[in-house]
Amino acid sequence: MAQSFYTSLPKSTTIFTSSASPSCTLIFILTLCIISIYTLHHQNHHTHPPSPSTTAQHPPLISTFLNSASNYTISNYLRHLTLHPHLAGTPSSSAAADYVKASFESLHLQTQVTNYSVLLSYHLQSSLTAHFSNSSTAVPLPLTEAELDSDSGVVKPYHAYSPSGSAYGKAVYVHHGREEDYRSLASAGVDVRGCVAVAKRGGGMSRNAVVVKAAEKGVVAVVMYTENKDRARTYHGGGVERGTVLDGVGDPLTPGWAATDGDVERLGVEDSEVLKRFPMVASMPISVETAELILGSLEGARVPHLWRDGDLLGNLNRVGPGPTFLNFTYQGENKVAKIQNVFAVIKGSEEPDRFVVLGNHRDAWTYGAVDPNSGTAALIDIARRYSLMMRMGWNPQRTIILCSWDAEEFGMIGSTEWVEQNLVNLGSKAVAYLNVDCAVQGPGFFGATTPQLDDILVEVTKKVTDPDFSDSMLFEKWKTTSDGPLIQRLSDVFSDFAPFLHHAGVPSIDLYYGKDFPVYHTAFDSYEWMVKYGDPFFHRHVAVAGVWGLLGLHLADDPILPFNYLSYAAQLQNYTHTLNNLLEGEVSLHPITSAIQELEDAAKQVQYEIKKMREEESEGGVSVLKRRMLNDRLMFAERGFLDSEGIPGKQWFKHLVYGPASEGGLGFFPGVADAIHESNTRESKIQHEIWRVARAIQRAASALKGDLT
Repeated sequence: MAQSFYTSLPKSTTIFTSSASPSCTLIFILTLCIISIYTLHHQNHHTHPPSPSTTAQHPPLISTFLNSASNYTISNYLRHLTLHPHLAGTPSSSAAADYVKASFESLHLQTQVTNYSVLLSYHLQSSLTAHFSNSSTAVPLPLTEAELDSDSGVVKPYHAYSPSGSAYGKAVYVHHGREEDYRSLASAGVDVRGCVAVAKRGGGMSRNAVVVKAAEKGVVAVVMYTENKDRARTYHGGGVERGTVLDGVGDPLTPGWAATDGDVERLGVEDSEVLKRFPMVASMPISVETAELILGSLEGARVPHLWRDGDLLGNLNRVGPGPTFLNFTYQGENKVAKIQNVFAVIKGSEEPDRFVVLGNHRDAWTYGAVDPNSGTAALIDIARRYSLMMRMGWNPQRTIILCSWDAEEFGMIGSTEWVEQNLVNLGSKAVAYLNVDCAVQGPGFFGATTPQLDDILVEVTKKVTDPDFSDSMLFEKWKTTSDGPLIQRLSDVFSDFAPFLHHAGVPSIDLYYGKDFPVYHTAFDSYEWMVKYGDPFFHRHVAVAGVWGLLGLHLADDPILPFNYLSYAAQLQNYTHTLNNLLEGEVSLHPITSAIQELEDAAKQVQYEIKKMREEESEGGVSVLKRRMLNDRLMFAERGFLDSEGIPGKQWFKHLVYGPASEGGLGFFPGVADAIHESNTRESKIQHEIWRVARAIQRAASALKGDLT
């Protein structure tokens, strides 16, 4: 069965290349052999049942999509995507864009590339030396992976957009670098001013937030490490997590508008709008081994008891400052570079002006086998399967756009620039955005949605075979193994759904397999790691592609959009109960509860209309215009949650239900969360933000009703 897909591979695809090392080639050969055997067994014994919604119209085509899955082809796509590191703005990144473009074109899909010129940030040089109390000489500390080949092309670990600078000071441990962590240090008599802070990634803090907070406390530089709780799955020591410390998303020089090639307004790097997105002190990442060396040498106050929970640094007893001194130097370069978004477009046959958008970013800090090219390989395979269906006579009712974003790792830049450039068309025509970043990190399925899409996600997972338990559907294990809410939400700004949902108000979904993985943003995020640890048979890739592609088919082909706003109203009610408990009744939530009731009433009315329309459809009595009018109301309701003024202090983020909140955020109502978190906030400010949320919910209810007041 796997061999029948050889002819479906892009013409640009080859199985072996001279650039692959003998060990890599051997792993690839063995992997393909195992995958071929697995595919034959899997597809002969576990045929996917058809999807129910458009199966009434095209059951063979839906079955074709599910049954034409091939872990062999996905493995092949991923192997080629990860042959070389491909950091955004570099020649190897352009080569990766060319590969995706050629793959789409070989499938006879309408393909286009959109270029942007944006400010990216690159490493030039860095050093870190320690002056230990028991040594009279400075000890250089390693800043890169020990096994890293100097000519591999992998960039040395750094923080993009960190200011260049040098610092010399006592080392001090600040845990996650939260406000509460600094309070704990202060209560123990620890003065961090003039120190070089050592911070552990986590605690709900972005890299930017850690550095900004440290600068506020008088710290002169920051080094960050990521605690590796699964060293057995690294098969390498000393991995270092690269990343960005830029605040917000998109090109810093064109805030709010697209950084198109040619004649376009660009702010200067010294403009206040640009500078406010950069930290004031320098930072860099270090390995957990380097962190252990520094932290094990500290004296001073004892580590607070709460910090010890789950900390693997066994020799960590004191927080400093000192007596160890750190000498820190970083030099980087910020420059305008070209990035490339690649698109494949399948025009809708009935509603070509309604867009269902599937997206994944392509750029990587290193080889990017997990992040992001597990998703890129799945996206190309969806394109292959859609193309096969088209050759069998299928065309979607609505337009499907497959998007390969660039420069996500620098702050969702490629997707943000495209959303800003197409904001009016997306606001009036986008049905939904379906995102996959790291398709496979390990075991366990995770899905996050805006709530009106909960039902369709559940429905689809009931139609896809579980990759780890082939005698059951994905939904069965997902619902029993989830250690939290079955479906998560999209408040955090960690992938390309952010501009679609938080800025344009487009209903969104994010999918992935595996909660986290130990080689994140390191030089060891490679094809070899994937075939040894992440997904040896590539059957999890097949499952994600199945869910992702089926969601696209439902949203493009279902006569009535599968949106349920009763789920949204119920979720908002839960948020209100949580908020009421937090505020202990000191602030009135009546504006929100009243608005939610309006939304619930509108949602019930729409559900009744949908039921009646389906009855009329079965009798052939529904006009195309009537159905489109209903779908428009379902599509536009999410836009109601947008507010033109945005979140205070983060005006680009317009969504008042989901969006980034400051430290201590609730995960919903970001403006309210920020107002509560601010220590000097008056109750009137919290009440104002509650009213703003209430008005947003009322706008969504009004859009769902579709009538003027």
